[in-house]
Amino acid sequence: MRLGQGDAAACPWPRAGSCFLNTAGGITGGDRLSYKVDLGGGAQAVATTQTAERAYKSTGAAGVIETQITVGAGAALDWLPQETILFENSNLRRDLVVQLAEDARFLFVETLALGRQAMGENPVALRLSDRRKIYRAGRLIYAEPVSLTPESIGTVSPALLGEAKAIATLGFFAPDAEDALSSLRAVLPKGDVVVAASAWDGKLILRLAAQDLWPLRCVLVTVLEHLRGCAAPRVWQI
Repeated sequence: MRLGQGDAAACPWPRAGSCFLNTAGGITGGDRLSYKVDLGGGAQAVATTQTAERAYKSTGAAGVIETQITVGAGAALDWLPQETILFENSNLRRDLVVQLAEDARFLFVETLALGRQAMGENPVALRLSDRRKIYRAGRLIYAEPVSLTPESIGTVSPALLGEAKAIATLGFFAPDAEDALSSLRAVLPKGDVVVAASAWDGKLILRLAAQDLWPLRCVLVTVLEHLRGCAAPRVWQI
């Protein structure tokens, strides 16, 4: 998807939109899926996915999802894919690389669910390699590798997943990102979702963990509405 200067809609911050769809219905060993978003200078946009991504059983090789994003000068992008559900014996590798101009604004969320709790699924034999790198004006400003293996999933420790079956990371990158931290903490609900937020050097990072996807998703919607000043993408169906 490429959007140019002046592409905008009614919401007060990134509003022209694109919805990506995996017509295969999921990803398994040997599959390769690529997303690319190139946002021109001054443009404002939101990009999401039509539904949850599903990583199915693999008989060997990893399925691969690669996402490349470029946000031009004075532009703002919300990258808000819906959750990825990891099934038993899945093997997934994801790479997100974002290139930001010096004054660009970027908001992203990545959510993982271990199976479907409503279906009684509790996958433990799965593998995930998830790597995120964000650059501003060519300088690396954020790098985060996430790895899940049968060993880490089977170990109940607060240093790992604990008892969580759904986790999410939200990142907001803007010259004034730290200014949003206090008001964001004020709207975070207390309950079944463990939430922690921090901000520094033009970055705001929020992490969430829960034993079920639904309450985590509801908190995410509250956070997105607060940060964006408008509703979450309609396809999120909350």
